[in-house]
Amino acid sequence: MRHFYLLLVILLMLVNCKTSTNIAYNLASKDLPITEKGLDHAGFIRDFDDKALVRGERIYNATCINCHGNEENEGSIPMSLKFWSEPFKAGGDAYSMYQTVTKGYGSMPPQVALSPQEKYDVIHYIQQEFVSKNKATTLPKVTSEYLSALPKGKSRGPALKPYQPWADMDYGNFLINTYELADEKTGIPRFHSPGPSPFKDEDYSKNNFAYKGIAVRLDKGAGGVSKGKAWMIFDHDLMRVAGAYTGEGFIDWNAILLNDKHETYPRTIGKLHFETPVSPGWANPTTGKFEDPRFVARDGRAFGPLPKSWANYKGLYHYEDQIIISYTVGESAVLEKFGFVGPSVFTRTLNISPSNSILKMRVANASAKVSLLGKGATLVEENGQIFMNVNAKEAVKVTLAIGEKGSNFSEKDLPEPESLTKYTLGTGRAHYPEVLKTFTTRGKEDGPFAVDQLTPPFENPWACRMKLSGIDFFKDANTAVICATDGDVWLIKGVLNPDGALTWQRIGSGLFQPLGIKVVDEKIYVTCRDQLVLLRDLNGDMETDFYESFNHDHQVTDHFHEFAMGLQTDKEGNFYYAKSGRHAREALIPQHGTLLKVSADGSKTDIIATGFRAANGVCINPDGSFIVTDQQGYWNPMNRINWVKGIGKFYGNMWGYNPPKDSSRAAMEQPLVWVDMKYDRSPSEMVWVESNKWGALNGGLLSLSYGYGKIQYVLNETVNGQEQGAVIDLPGIKFLTGVMRGRFNPTDGQLYACGMSAWGTNQMMRGGGLYRVRYTGKTIPVPIKMKVLEKSIVLDFDTPIDQNSAADLSNFEVKTWQLVRSKKYGSERHNQKVLKVGKSQAMDKRLILSIENLEKVDVITIDYKIKNTKGEPLTGSIQGTIHQLGN
Repeated sequence: MRHFYLLLVILLMLVNCKTSTNIAYNLASKDLPITEKGLDHAGFIRDFDDKALVRGERIYNATCINCHGNEENEGSIPMSLKFWSEPFKAGGDAYSMYQTVTKGYGSMPPQVALSPQEKYDVIHYIQQEFVSKNKATTLPKVTSEYLSALPKGKSRGPALKPYQPWADMDYGNFLINTYELADEKTGIPRFHSPGPSPFKDEDYSKNNFAYKGIAVRLDKGAGGVSKGKAWMIFDHDLMRVAGAYTGEGFIDWNAILLNDKHETYPRTIGKLHFETPVSPGWANPTTGKFEDPRFVARDGRAFGPLPKSWANYKGLYHYEDQIIISYTVGESAVLEKFGFVGPSVFTRTLNISPSNSILKMRVANASAKVSLLGKGATLVEENGQIFMNVNAKEAVKVTLAIGEKGSNFSEKDLPEPESLTKYTLGTGRAHYPEVLKTFTTRGKEDGPFAVDQLTPPFENPWACRMKLSGIDFFKDANTAVICATDGDVWLIKGVLNPDGALTWQRIGSGLFQPLGIKVVDEKIYVTCRDQLVLLRDLNGDMETDFYESFNHDHQVTDHFHEFAMGLQTDKEGNFYYAKSGRHAREALIPQHGTLLKVSADGSKTDIIATGFRAANGVCINPDGSFIVTDQQGYWNPMNRINWVKGIGKFYGNMWGYNPPKDSSRAAMEQPLVWVDMKYDRSPSEMVWVESNKWGALNGGLLSLSYGYGKIQYVLNETVNGQEQGAVIDLPGIKFLTGVMRGRFNPTDGQLYACGMSAWGTNQMMRGGGLYRVRYTGKTIPVPIKMKVLEKSIVLDFDTPIDQNSAADLSNFEVKTWQLVRSKKYGSERHNQKVLKVGKSQAMDKRLILSIENLEKVDVITIDYKIKNTKGEPLTGSIQGTIHQLGN
């Protein structure tokens, strides 16, 4: 891909032609498309406004930043113009920049994919964000004389397309999410409780939520589930078809990881043809009754899966454009396929294995028209519902046709019941046969750390947004697997290739908000909001044919904030992930705000710790304990890094499920460190350094930052049984996105981190990113150990410290303040103090700061500016928490 790009640039330069202004553009005016003729250039420039600036920023971060970079991150093409520091070669006014973008100049190819409006939008952004700060040039003033001198025209080019990448993406023919099923014209109006916090529980007793909804496209055509016109949604908590609908759009896309909206959930749009109530889809196979046995929350709703002895979701097969649901009811195994014979008739084909269980399935409300084809089952109407009774003494194959009462269809129009086994063998054609090529851009090595960018395939056939959220390696460490929040799983080969060439293969899709991934015995496990999924490749092409539900004990509600974060395994093979609580609301279910353990065989889930608000991932410590980060918010005065020991302890969020009656700090476990928002607005997962390639940091602890797109080193210690410590930025590391997860590659010993831009982060230059962080061997200017004593703080560096700079007390500043933990969001800084450093001395690599009035405190900061014995600067800002003073 990279070589093709460079060849294209060279060819364009060879055919360039001189314009009247003697600028050698890569294209001549005669080569431009008709949409470039007769443009109202003055009108575009005159209409520059805040909306154009927002659109331009989006275009720059999607199209331009990879080559040009920004002030913090160098682009992948070194010769690309740095708008913030270099002079323009072909003019820096808006019209001249337009000519450059349109026709190409030098190594920059023409941007043929952008419309005239989009080109002027990005020019406006470049001028305001970068050129305005450029001392090498002056931002030209837009005067009436300037505008009148531009070529005249009336056209504004093609109309802008709506910006809705979440709706443009091809998710495949299924997408798992929480859906509310509602008819667009007659459905219950959407309602969310207003504040103040904690928001009151809504009355959703009449709303048809499929909390673990598998939406399946039923009509033929390209583009996947988002481009369909007919769908059925299967709820794998209850083993029911929640309903079926048709329309000109899939859903309203309202969700934090879809269209970025908070405090909401996706809702169907169009006509809802039939539905079933939010209750078991099959009767209890022992009693024949439908009473719901699941956990009932405070608001009267039941959550979680049915008991496995009643009904057990096994997973789904993805065979070409068909989706086959696999589950059990009692002793019977069931395969189910959905269909659509139009214009309003839907089908369910079921294969049911023999058993002695009582098999009674809820089909639809009595207002629907239902027909049954096949032997071994009958239809019956009871209490306003239509049910199917199955006599499974022998194997049963039936097809149900379901439509509206007035639907005009007969049995001869319906497909005969078929064996579904052929769809479970992995013999179909690949869904995503394309192997995409990108490249690695090596970072500068002028500091202790270099950041390489492993470019994701942003230009892909499915318009995947590449919001990367988890990574792991196979035994062949040149191959990685990565997940993305839009439901994808990607196989990456070449991460260790010397030439930087990478290949990407989409091997999975349609999953529910994947936010963690782990390779165990060469098998891929993915943490999703509804389940822990084991990807099964049945034919050796690496693409997933069966999405096995390894564990689906997850309790899922409609709340947007309850992400399932991270995935780790212990030495016994047990899995761990964290589930966030509800934002601005009290918990409804026991799993809200918890650290969860899934047994090695996937058979059960246990709660290890409670009281988290927005836990972002899990780290397993060498001694088997855990670290779980949490975010500032209600009952969290600042971000928390929590060292989790034992089972059943509480970590502070009083709006978690069943909190202690005592709301004081005495009833909660104290964090390793309270992380101030200045230092990190959103810590994500912690990573232990397991690499000799990282020098003195080997064996240390890293904190990945989603909020600021950086990495902090954690200076942890244990004093009187209490974990405490501090964080400090590793220098020279700045990512284009927030970073979520990281793993050390076992072969090259470097850190690979992936990230994205979704909820609150300052780093939103890209939707997603994959990075390699290498230690270069240069001097590390941060301490590698910290110890807090009664009257001093000891900092150990990896380089001998210059005694003169260490003795100069003006090189240090120490501040402290307290936090107030309450139901308010966050905390102000209270009782702020500046502590006097009475003496400072260097002893080889150790710095000892004698500090007056040192005491237990929520936040302490230590700014230092010294040198090592080579004269190299050692500067940094440490932020920590003191629970105990050591001896």
